[in-house]
Amino acid sequence: MAEITGKIIAVLPTKSGTSARGTQWSSQTSVIETHEQYPKRVAFDVLGDKITEFNLQVGEEVTVSFDINAREYNGKWWNSVNAWQVVRQGGQQAPMQGGYNMSPQVGAQAAQAAQQAAMAGAPNPMNPNNPFPPAQQPGAPAGQADNLPF
Repeated sequence: MAEITGKIIAVLPTKSGTSARGTQWSSQTSVIETHEQYPKRVAFDVLGDKITEFNLQVGEEVTVSFDINAREYNGKWWNSVNAWQVVRQGGQQAPMQGGYNMSPQVGAQAAQAAQQAAMAGAPNPMNPNNPFPPAQQPGAPAGQADNLPF
């Protein structure tokens, strides 16, 4: 499993057909470009129902989770990069099948509650086994919370 974040710069037409076993397949290749000093481009495939689920558009900022696999064909080796999850930078995420995804708002609310409780000197609600309050309240005058010379 790997992950890459960047901008979708190409979405190619969908290809489809019937396998040798008689099953229908569809595949769509897209290209993502990173925002590094020396940008990298990666072409990846979206397979089957994920094509309509992800609905990738040129210009979108996304994080793509994908698997890489190599296979031999006529004495040559070919890599395949298959996307299994896409998260848009706005926080919208295609739902995982068989898993649980915490929404960004829920995670932010939990972090904010933990920070407020810590500032109030209460035990950390995210870790009830940690009963230690912060050493000094933010904004307290220096010298009142400790007697360190610096």
